Amino acid sequence: MSKELRKSASAIALSVVFMLGSCGGGGGTTTSAPPTPPPPPPPPPVGSYTPPAAESLSVLDVETIIAQAVAEAKAQNLPSVITVTDRVGNVLAVFQMNGTSADTTIRAKAPVNSGLQGVKVPHQLAAISKALTGAYLSSGGNAFSSRTASMIVQPHFPPSANTVGLESGPLFGVQFSQLPCSDFSQRYSVAGNSIGPKRAPLGLSADPGGFPLYKNGVVVGGIGVSGDNDYGFDPEVTDVDTSKEELIAIAGMFGYAAPQSIRANRIAVDGTTLRFTDVDESDLASTPASASSFAAVNGTDGTLLTVTGYFGVGVPAIIAGTTYKAESSGIRPATSAEYTNPDVFVMTDGSGVNRYPPRAGTDGAAVATPLTQAEVRTIIEEAFAVMTRSRAQIRKPLDSRAQVSISVVDTYGTILGMVRSPDAPIFGTDVSLQKARTATFFSNSVAGAQLLATTSSPAISGGGIDTKISGRVAGVRSFVGDPNALTGTHAFADRSGGNLSRPYFPDGEVGTANGPLSVPIENFSPFANGLQEELIEDNILEHVTFVLTGSPDTQQRCTFLPDVVAGQNRLQNGIQIFPGSVPIYRNGELVGGIGVSGDGIDQDDMISFLGVHNAGIKLGTLGNAAPAIRADNIVIPVNGEDIRLRFVSCPFAPFLDTNEQNPCAGK
Repeated sequence: MSKELRKSASAIALSVVFMLGSCGGGGGTTTSAPPTPPPPPPPPPVGSYTPPAAESLSVLDVETIIAQAVAEAKAQNLPSVITVTDRVGNVLAVFQMNGTSADTTIRAKAPVNSGLQGVKVPHQLAAISKALTGAYLSSGGNAFSSRTASMIVQPHFPPSANTVGLESGPLFGVQFSQLPCSDFSQRYSVAGNSIGPKRAPLGLSADPGGFPLYKNGVVVGGIGVSGDNDYGFDPEVTDVDTSKEELIAIAGMFGYAAPQSIRANRIAVDGTTLRFTDVDESDLASTPASASSFAAVNGTDGTLLTVTGYFGVGVPAIIAGTTYKAESSGIRPATSAEYTNPDVFVMTDGSGVNRYPPRAGTDGAAVATPLTQAEVRTIIEEAFAVMTRSRAQIRKPLDSRAQVSISVVDTYGTILGMVRSPDAPIFGTDVSLQKARTATFFSNSVAGAQLLATTSSPAISGGGIDTKISGRVAGVRSFVGDPNALTGTHAFADRSGGNLSRPYFPDGEVGTANGPLSVPIENFSPFANGLQEELIEDNILEHVTFVLTGSPDTQQRCTFLPDVVAGQNRLQNGIQIFPGSVPIYRNGELVGGIGVSGDGIDQDDMISFLGVHNAGIKLGTLGNAAPAIRADNIVIPVNGEDIRLRFVSCPFAPFLDTNEQNPCAGK
């Protein structure tokens, strides 16, 4: 019992004693009972989650990490670039060893070299993306590496020659998030640390050599190493690789490693245990505890490297990391004036202002009755309540509560509200926004017309209509047998669009054609996966050119879709193609969308779908798409069978407080 409750119980007991004494039998002297003491003040609200403790990387920590990595790189004879970031993506150091090659090559898959395949990128950009991948995919309940990322983004899960016929990875497409063009992700400040989350130069990485960093069980950042000539992925998880980049990163994180109990290899998805690393400290050629100091290696074995747009001004110097949940990190607990629920965290501008408080829709020119501020707040609060009851899929210990980020947008893609739980993985914030925008866009009456009018970058591809993208419209219409597809006739959740974005349709079924938003399997690569990559390919190439030459950076808005209003398009941080979003309707009219990301994909689906459903019951003014227009009414013949698209897929028995089964059925 808490101190406050004990005090309250004592006060009540004392009051009862006095009352009984004053009600004794007749004949005695009557005395007045003393006044009942006032009730104690109510205890402060107690949340359902315990926020992570305040930890951060010091300059000495970063120096130690780099020096340990350098010692292993020397022992492995692989001069490398070593990068350290904090949890929200500030780059704290970029160290380039003497003899490191100029760049690494994004792995190409024969016979077709398309998308980003074959592009040479500076090692420092690869290392930064790897470090951010480790930091962003991890939390106090799970520790994922860039090798983990490799496992969950490929056409079969787990990826192997022995698993042909299984569905794609659960986070298929997540590599194209945290993009350098994102309008949500923050950019480098020459003054030093600034609010996050920051962008990743190449998106999230599937190339082994990126790990999270922990202090006292709290994730505080990431380390990334790039030194070989291959920026790729692991297509075969049944064998054991010996990656020198991974060994160097493991040496670097000595003393800052993730707790064993929460590493990916302790977490199973659909019965498959994830991979964290193929090597460990016993495989090291050096002894990290005996590594030379940073002062001894700096200037001797390499130097800190200035990276345009990411790190260093003039003479670069190591900086300390920010403390996650502090105002300066860009993510903090909400105030009671912002949300009454003490578990809500918000994105902040660093000066106390919530970047995305609930607001009304901006699309009055296109929607009869846009979402109101009160409706947006209710949708967010109801989705958050569903999350709080839900059993996590990727967190330890078992039966932990799910932790996610939640975004709501209008039909223009404008952010109307964004929240997250205290320890949700950082990657889900940008991804939840991608999901919300994607579901809303593909459910919109203008989706086809806007894709037909999408251009390429004038700087990279000469401008003009991008025929790769415009050709997708006819492909979708032919594939689903509907000449009116992408004109608002159907409501698409991210699960629906994801079905159409796989190199096999249905997902994983070898010998069938690819979905119309994907490329054929013989051309597929995590770096060339169809429409998702095509929409932002030029943005990434613009950004790499900016880092190399100082030419203008890509704009803080992804894709080259037509503007919906001046300076804004509907997909300003790209699209996402794994589940966790639904469009929102009012009286049959599309008014926005919600996206959820951070836990299992079925949980993400459920939180978004039930969040809107429960808000609709409470408000009586909005809800999910009517069953008659949901994408799961679309049936596609494949090899003599009728294959139905999916809308959402909610888990069985997902809640911690009830045995309710399949909670989305019939809604």
